[in-house]
Amino acid sequence: MDKALIEKTLQRGEGIFRLNPAFIPRPFGKAGHRLRLHPDDYYAYGLERGSIKERWMTSTNVAQNGPLAGPEEGLSFVAVDFGSDEKFSLKEAIQVLGADLVGEELMKKYGGWPVFSKFYDLTTPLFHHLHLGFEDAARVGKLGKPECYYFPRQFASHSGEMDATYFGYDPDTKPEQVKQRLLDYNKGDNRITELSRAYRIELGSGWYSPPGVIHAPGSVLTFELNWNGDVNSVHENVVSGEIFPRNFLNGECPEDKKDDIEYIFSLLDWEKNIDPHYKKHFGRPPIVISSNADYEEKWVSYANDGYFSAKELTIFPGKTVTLKEPVVHGIILTQGHGKLGPHICESPTMLRFGQQSADEFYVSEPAAKKGVVISNQSPVEPLVLIKSFGPNHPEAPKSVGN
Repeated sequence: MDKALIEKTLQRGEGIFRLNPAFIPRPFGKAGHRLRLHPDDYYAYGLERGSIKERWMTSTNVAQNGPLAGPEEGLSFVAVDFGSDEKFSLKEAIQVLGADLVGEELMKKYGGWPVFSKFYDLTTPLFHHLHLGFEDAARVGKLGKPECYYFPRQFASHSGEMDATYFGYDPDTKPEQVKQRLLDYNKGDNRITELSRAYRIELGSGWYSPPGVIHAPGSVLTFELNWNGDVNSVHENVVSGEIFPRNFLNGECPEDKKDDIEYIFSLLDWEKNIDPHYKKHFGRPPIVISSNADYEEKWVSYANDGYFSAKELTIFPGKTVTLKEPVVHGIILTQGHGKLGPHICESPTMLRFGQQSADEFYVSEPAAKKGVVISNQSPVEPLVLIKSFGPNHPEAPKSVGN
């Protein structure tokens, strides 16, 4: 760990790190090919790892991605400069710089940056599954995982096989009906989404998905903001003809609970799952913060039980703005080109696996408070980016309709 290099890179970037893309393979599902990755590189990890279906951003979280995953898979790395391949992980940078990077509050409460974001890209829908709450996850030595979704228009070249997402179970569903489908997991297609309800995906909008709520994400490319965990229980055993074995259902259960349907069912937050006003309580339409001749900024993720939040910023052609934030945050560009502080920034058309990019950044808390100058250098196209925050943004709306 080169302390001098880390400090020098942050100083040269005026408190802003530029990060390399972190692409993640998955052995299940079918890639949506909307990650702006070169078509020849979707199997860059080899066929046995599956195709690349995710890109993780501002991540200090190692992907729990099977026995073949490397020890650094999922981690974000800081690029030192365009002229070399020298890099260091964001996790190392936080260990070295501490509060000078992420601020006193996050260091004291969490020892670092407790969230990460991703682009999730399947052309098939995902299985009906839940993420464990913190107490349940702790029983298997892991962290709970709340998450939220936003659907950026810039990546909506197609909507895949399913442009809707299932959330929870129909309010008239009885616990015994769900338990029976889980008991039948190995007998054949349990068709468990017959007990659920789906909402058509709205581009430019999003959802909050608390731990314990069952959901089957649709196949529209999704920006996800997550807590630093990756722990789930899958209720659906066949999706688009693909079979998911029983360990997807009980793999995150203690050894003595793996065949205990009552325990597996208890991982659900039942009242949230059958909420008759689910969209009202967990849908997240955008909230405009400011709109003028130079830029428009919106909250696109908020009221997430205090775990995280996100904004979308659009800078109009030829405009330059200086914007402050009270806390450290990640940035991913979705459209356009220009400058972000001293950095060239551009949303890529196509990337090769292992190539550097100029679309992902990590803004230190001191730099955020001072203000970041962002210029759109296009005369015709907006510059659009998403800012992702941890649990400490004081201005994030705490309730829907706020």
